[in-house]
Amino acid sequence: MTMQRHQYDVVIVGAGGAGLMAALYATKKGAKTAVLSKLYPTRSHTGAAQGGIGAALGNLEEDHPEWHTFDTVKGSDYLGDQDAIEFMCYQAPAIVYELEHMGLPFSRTPDGRIAQRPFGGHTNNRTGKPVRRACYAADRTGHMILQTLYQQSIKHNVTFFNEFQVLDLILVNGKVAGVVAIDIATGTIHVFHTKAVVFATGGWGRLWEITSNAYTLTGDGAAILFRRGLPLEDMEFYQFHPTGIYKLGILITEGVRGEGGVLINDKGERFMERYAPTVKDLASRDVVSRAIYIEIKEGRGINGQRYVYLDVRPETVNKYAAIDGRTRPDGSPYVVTAEELLQKLPDIIDFSRTYLGIDPMAEPIPVQPTAHYAMGGIPTNIKAEVLADEKGTVVPGLYAAGETACVSVHGANRLGTNSLLDIVVFGKQAGIHAAEYALGTDFEPLPKDAADFAISQLETLRNSKGSERIADIANEMKRVMMDHVGVFRTEEGLTEALNTIRELKERYKHIHLDDRGKIFNTELLSAWELGNLLDLAEVTTVSALARTESRGAHWREDYPKRDDKNWLKHTLAWKRENGEIELRYKPVVITKYPPKERVY
Repeated sequence: MTMQRHQYDVVIVGAGGAGLMAALYATKKGAKTAVLSKLYPTRSHTGAAQGGIGAALGNLEEDHPEWHTFDTVKGSDYLGDQDAIEFMCYQAPAIVYELEHMGLPFSRTPDGRIAQRPFGGHTNNRTGKPVRRACYAADRTGHMILQTLYQQSIKHNVTFFNEFQVLDLILVNGKVAGVVAIDIATGTIHVFHTKAVVFATGGWGRLWEITSNAYTLTGDGAAILFRRGLPLEDMEFYQFHPTGIYKLGILITEGVRGEGGVLINDKGERFMERYAPTVKDLASRDVVSRAIYIEIKEGRGINGQRYVYLDVRPETVNKYAAIDGRTRPDGSPYVVTAEELLQKLPDIIDFSRTYLGIDPMAEPIPVQPTAHYAMGGIPTNIKAEVLADEKGTVVPGLYAAGETACVSVHGANRLGTNSLLDIVVFGKQAGIHAAEYALGTDFEPLPKDAADFAISQLETLRNSKGSERIADIANEMKRVMMDHVGVFRTEEGLTEALNTIRELKERYKHIHLDDRGKIFNTELLSAWELGNLLDLAEVTTVSALARTESRGAHWREDYPKRDDKNWLKHTLAWKRENGEIELRYKPVVITKYPPKERVY
């Protein structure tokens, strides 16, 4: 195959918010930096994040980073590492103002400050009531972060290789030496010789049938490192967002409930009062997702179907705001108009009109939980350095940030708005520390066979003589993951899922591709991505089967209690040479907040 070589101090894999933040800061530090992305950067999935970025600015009411820290620990069901959580939450106000100074057009209060709205799980730690902590740009916050960071990267002359799919990591003597990528447009293989690599490749929601994730979120970075003998952490914890558009999974932001929207069952009841009597519809996502499924399971889905209503009609919002005693920051009653909601939630209203043919100002939105966010991933520390084992051994020159990484600020359940905070805080850390490392070390010599493993993966797929279709395998994987590795899990269901996934992995060895060419061969790359998803499906299911408790997003119907005595620990999973998955564990970092029962 045609091959080209490049040399950079730092290579960033992925051009979402975490990747762009890392590229920006690595470049500012003086490192020669390249960003490799299988998409044009502004099409990255960060642009789909809607509701806000969490920071205790206190612009509209009293708030403190300490409260944000405790809410994140509590939301994580006490599995989050508290040193990392505290670091992130105390960095939050400064980094939001930094984004503002870069030009991010936040929504504003009448007196010109950054506007803030309530979000699930964010509370006043004295009263337990919701607090306005989400800084937002209408319901396009992620889009604005992505555009702002891309503009800044262009301004600082970051080099981009767009539509380059990274296939492999090159390690020499246990240290980073480069990555191998394919130029999608030409099929040319490119070897990037580098001192430091940052993986920022996002999540893997395409494991599930109903998901908010784009088709590109196939867990590439996590799968590449897993195949290279590095562990993945807490893979059993995958978050289902409570409100995806029925059947489609397209996200309806938590900001809708932050603006006063309520969840309604077939009886017309606001059912979250039963499950979270204090914060109601603004409980954490795992609590709300389970509540919706229980309502459906007990026959209270709308017209007996597998969905409930999210009602944001002004008359409904105003009715329940009065019942809850909700007020505006000046103390006046919280009363909204359709015009005000349209201003704050323009994309959500447009999505509903486009995909459902309904006007949310006149009728409620049908919603169901949708696979949304990976709490687990590539284990890292606060510096975004990748860890090789349960002892915290650092892989020299290797970094990860964003959804693909697990510094464990999310633990067993992520709070809304903390994903955007995570990508900018730890993306920045990744860029700074990758540059410092690269500028203080020499290049490792590249082996002659540096690209062989990547090429062999593609050629095996391209020349496969089987009859299996990748779409059939993918659809069966998504079905079994949705049925048995979703919001509710059992030993029987997980075992069935694991057996099915392993059968699918065997079938995957016998696929048939129609396109055997090299130019824009998206079928070939889809097949390679499916291999990533199958690996991640297996490790997710194995990890979930081993954890015999319920915690956060991992809910075992056969083990419905949280078990701190036996399971207050992180799962680490390795893929061994014989194909088996080995599990080991490490302790959760607890500093100020010993585990308690979560009450909403």
